[in-house]
Amino acid sequence: MAWDVFNTTSGAFTLNALTYAINQLPYKPGRIGEIGWFQEQGVATTNINIEEQTGVLSVLTVKPRGAVGTVLTGEKRNIRSFVMPHIPAIASIMADEVQNVRAFGQETAAQSINDIQARYLQRLRESIEYILESHRLSAVMGNYINAAGVSTSLFTEFGVSQQTTALALTTSTTKLRQKVLDILTKVENALGGVNYSKVRILCGANVWSEFIEHEAVKGSLQYQDSAALRGDPRAAVDWGGVLWERYRGTSAVKVPDDEAYAVPEGVPGLFITRFAPADYNETVNTMGLPLYAKAEMMEFGKGIKLEAQSNPLNLCTRPAAIIKLTKT
Repeated sequence: MAWDVFNTTSGAFTLNALTYAINQLPYKPGRIGEIGWFQEQGVATTNINIEEQTGVLSVLTVKPRGAVGTVLTGEKRNIRSFVMPHIPAIASIMADEVQNVRAFGQETAAQSINDIQARYLQRLRESIEYILESHRLSAVMGNYINAAGVSTSLFTEFGVSQQTTALALTTSTTKLRQKVLDILTKVENALGGVNYSKVRILCGANVWSEFIEHEAVKGSLQYQDSAALRGDPRAAVDWGGVLWERYRGTSAVKVPDDEAYAVPEGVPGLFITRFAPADYNETVNTMGLPLYAKAEMMEFGKGIKLEAQSNPLNLCTRPAAIIKLTKT
């Protein structure tokens, strides 16, 4: 009996096998993913409810009927339901790709097809991770991507204001330490009694180039260690008690050139990612996973179509604590 190398109901191309494989592939996130700001968790629904109170967003847990509800403190101001965005990516593996590898009726193509599958799953995963990075960067800048794929302001949605500081980096006499003090004060006021460990500033291209050449920065680095001035101009700089970092983006995913964002680190639940289940029969009402993959046979058995998908909602729960910085 001939071995069906593209069998989608058993073996390597089942939903379970493909989903497991794509989630086990080496993780190659963007910078936001590398920093690890976002707390990830799966949910069993395709939407979550968010309560806003005094500028803080809280996820209301979905519970079974009859269970004790979430305890809310103080006056309930606003509750919104957010539908999870759906991010699919598709690829095809053609039967010709294992041509001259498989002898009819033999299983010598097993290793070959597994290698091809892994290569395609990696490409699908990387394309989804790129979009996930863009969604997370949007959340850092005070927006979220809704179910229609449209960037929507959290500040407008919940009626809170974005805090800003003008760095005036193009002026050599700017008292930059006072600017840092202003940033830290605004972060502290927004967080109230919540502690944080450090502030990291993600800089756009022009803000970064002006910052590393500013007289105040060059002077203090030269005093501390002249090697910092001779080193890589792309390396992060700890200055003024704040970690300054260039965000290396692309034309589509980037911190705007003349902007930067100051983010307090070590704040529990400041950024959240919630994964909804895939829209497959087998995954309805199950806890969402970061990635899913599934295969479908092509017409006339000429190959298979692969689909990978993720259904993430990325939010900043204290948007007023992220300070927008401008170059001038």
